[in-house]
Amino acid sequence: MQARRILLIVGGGIAAYKACELIRLIRKAGMSVRCVLTDAGAHFVTPMTPAALSEQPVHTSLFDLKDETEMGHIQLSREADLVVVAPATADLLARMATGRADDLASTLLLATDKRVLAAPAMNVRMWTHAATQRNVARLRADGVTVMAPDEGEMACGEYGPGRLPEPESILAAIEAMLAQAPGDARLAGRHVIVTAGPTHEPIDPVRVIANRSSGKQGFAIAEALARLGARVTLVAGPVSLPTPAGVTRTDVTTAAEMRAAVRAALPAEAAVMAAAVADWRVEASPTKLSKADGPPRLEWSPNPDILAELAADPARPRLIVGFAAETGDAAAKAAAKRERKRADWIVANDVSGDVMGGDRNEVHLITAGGSEHWPRLSKAEVARRLAERIAQAIGEGAGDAG
Repeated sequence: MQARRILLIVGGGIAAYKACELIRLIRKAGMSVRCVLTDAGAHFVTPMTPAALSEQPVHTSLFDLKDETEMGHIQLSREADLVVVAPATADLLARMATGRADDLASTLLLATDKRVLAAPAMNVRMWTHAATQRNVARLRADGVTVMAPDEGEMACGEYGPGRLPEPESILAAIEAMLAQAPGDARLAGRHVIVTAGPTHEPIDPVRVIANRSSGKQGFAIAEALARLGARVTLVAGPVSLPTPAGVTRTDVTTAAEMRAAVRAALPAEAAVMAAAVADWRVEASPTKLSKADGPPRLEWSPNPDILAELAADPARPRLIVGFAAETGDAAAKAAAKRERKRADWIVANDVSGDVMGGDRNEVHLITAGGSEHWPRLSKAEVARRLAERIAQAIGEGAGDAG
């Protein structure tokens, strides 16, 4: 079987050096890689380095007579199984979004008939600028998978989202896209909101009310939906999981913040509310509570019921999927919850074992038509099955989501 072929376009910026490690990882994973180095990228990486790592010629110019004689740019753009842009600078994203074709990289991107993965890297203010966000939204609507940048300290000294995702994360996104069946975009153009992870409700500056949710199931669902072409907004509680490829992520801490983020993400065709939202909150002390003062007396208040509120909202998604983490008779409790919260489906699981924080799950899918048991599976497989059911309900014009 022929090795999968990657065309890697290396943009400018200090993060270009990480493209060298990405080449090494791609080769180690058994794939071949050809590199295109932009003029800006060549200020940070010389052609010799990617050429040595890939064991392939590095292409730099649209008007290279030798390259055009041996392999024209149209062939170069179409012989790959996947085109990867890393780092994808603000300038490169803008060129891609507007259909520019005035250098080798932009011409290849306009001429390719293959899927494209872009891994952004830029200053935090450039990433959050309205123009960049418009360009990213345009590219995603056009079918380009744009990864969310990492958050952290940058070479310029500022802190925030804009760092190039780590090469291991980019490789995982490459492998996920190659595993997806070509043309499987049943949810293309559909917006789905997914919540995942716990919420943390502060007691004082150092203590919180929390739970053991890892976020793994919700993140897997977001990834599975994105693989089917959905535009996914992932509202994530405090977890340390990498953002799935092609998913837009909003990080929150409290239930109130999660509620606001979900409302801000509307409208959507579907919402999968997989987060383990704390039922209660307290009025947090502005100073650390002292052990010497004895056990604190906490005044409890209920947190907003995000699932029930969303189901009653005038902008209600067509399909709302809730989750019920229960101990004992999970299916019966979930069926009652579906009626009470006015959700379309409920995914129920018994969390008395190692489900929270683990990698496997056993669930019941509760719908208006009854209960369907899914035996103990990996969380990735549970996510895939649920995404398939969602695609059947909203992606192919099905009438009754229940």
